[in-house]
Amino acid sequence: MNSRLRELIQQLGEAIHESVIESEQIAGVVQDIRKHGFDVLLMLEATIGLNEVSSKESDAEDAEGEGEEAAPFSQTDRDWLRSLRISVEGDYDEEESAEGEGE
Repeated sequence: MNSRLRELIQQLGEAIHESVIESEQIAGVVQDIRKHGFDVLLMLEATIGLNEVSSKESDAEDAEGEGEEAAPFSQTDRDWLRSLRISVEGDYDEEESAEGEGE
C-alpha cells in the first residue's frame, strides 16, 4: 500500500471521527445517559476494505456506467452511514427511482 493511499485511509478515518463528534443526535443521547448517572465511553471500530481494480475492469465499469451495484450496502448499512453523515454513491439515484416506481 503506497503512502498516498494510507493518507487517504487516514483522512477517511478522521472524517468518520468528525462526523460522530459533530452529531447532535449522538450528543443528545450521551447527554441523556449522563443525566441518568452514567459516564459514556464510545468506541467505534471501522473496517475499511480495499479491492484494487485492474485497468480492464475499471474501463469496463466506466463503460457500463458508474454507481450500478458499486457498493452492495443493505438499507441498514445505508441508514447507519447516513447517521454518520456519510453518503453512499448512487444512494440518491436509488431513492429517486424508488419514489418514481410508487407513482
